[in-house]
Amino acid sequence: MNEMQLKYGCNPNQKPSRVFMDDGRDLPIEVLCGKPGYINLLDALNGWQLVKELKQATGLPAATSFKHVSPAGAAVGTELSDTLKRIYFTDDVELTPMANAYARARGADRMSSFGDFIALSDECDKATALLIKKEVSDGIIAPSYSDEALEILKKKKKGNYCILKIDADYTPAPIEHKQVYGVTFEQGRNELEINKELLSNVVTDNKELSDAAKRDLMIALITLKYTQSNSVCYVKDGQAIGIGAGQQSRIHCTRLAGNKADIWWLRQCPKVLDLQFVDGIKRADRDNTIDVYISDEHDDVLAEGTWQKFFKVKPEVLTAEEKKEWIAKNTEVSLGSDAFFPFGDNIERAHKSGVKYIAQPGGSVRDDNVIETCNKYGMAMAFTGIRLFHH
Repeated sequence: MNEMQLKYGCNPNQKPSRVFMDDGRDLPIEVLCGKPGYINLLDALNGWQLVKELKQATGLPAATSFKHVSPAGAAVGTELSDTLKRIYFTDDVELTPMANAYARARGADRMSSFGDFIALSDECDKATALLIKKEVSDGIIAPSYSDEALEILKKKKKGNYCILKIDADYTPAPIEHKQVYGVTFEQGRNELEINKELLSNVVTDNKELSDAAKRDLMIALITLKYTQSNSVCYVKDGQAIGIGAGQQSRIHCTRLAGNKADIWWLRQCPKVLDLQFVDGIKRADRDNTIDVYISDEHDDVLAEGTWQKFFKVKPEVLTAEEKKEWIAKNTEVSLGSDAFFPFGDNIERAHKSGVKYIAQPGGSVRDDNVIETCNKYGMAMAFTGIRLFHH
């Protein structure tokens, strides 16, 4: 089959809508359950490319959680700490490497991942399916599914959960096309391979990039390759912990992604882990309540007559001083940028979220200021010489 009719395009008024292969080949995807929409397929095909490249670069199973053609999270299958198992709600599942990758990808930014489209680099196994079963998600794409996993996933959304099987051997044409306002754009596909060699030009006084840092910087760069630009990505321990996408100013990207990284870290604060939620609270409500509790808007959930809706016992306020002290304990974070940092203010903001390692193209007229700021904090920064805009 080389054509698939869709319900509508990006919006209900955009009809007709379809996907098709204009070279006569069959579509590289098979629908195993549900009916994918236009945006679902954009997320699925971008997500698949991301996880395929993560697997090639690291040798580890990879997962991503996509929303509106940008990843909310991306990760490889490194083992979870007990704390991460707790905040990712995996306590009742015996985790596999694939499940670890998915839990990390989903757990990076749980609010943004609500209603996501998932991509997996390897077979979806039972453990991963059990984690997905509990989450609000629109669909999944993977090269294969175990019989048990497929049975579990087919029961989601009353049997309408979108399950796609991708042909892992499919190779797209080297030239791609896109239409805007009736005008056809043509360009070569971005086939740039991201590997450790791209990190060899370390321009700071600190030249040390550990193997873990190199892995995390590759994760950041590959994630950025499939994130709407401008974009910045913070990574720690094999997973993206903050992604800033689609901002016109790079400092806004750095702040947005840094704030997400801080929220991810604050969710692990003992005071947050000790929150006692009322029985039966929905998972999304719990996530939203945690985000409000650790924000400056905490009064919205701690006011008398309100906190009882969420908590068994009224929590103490997490003060600004406590948050600052806890965030300062987050270290060894890696940061990637899809284009050069034009000012040192980006480095100043990154430092506040524990960044020690940076990969960016370089090439700004103020590179000296950016390097100087990195040196002030003992950071190691590599100039890759490559830009990763994605639109």
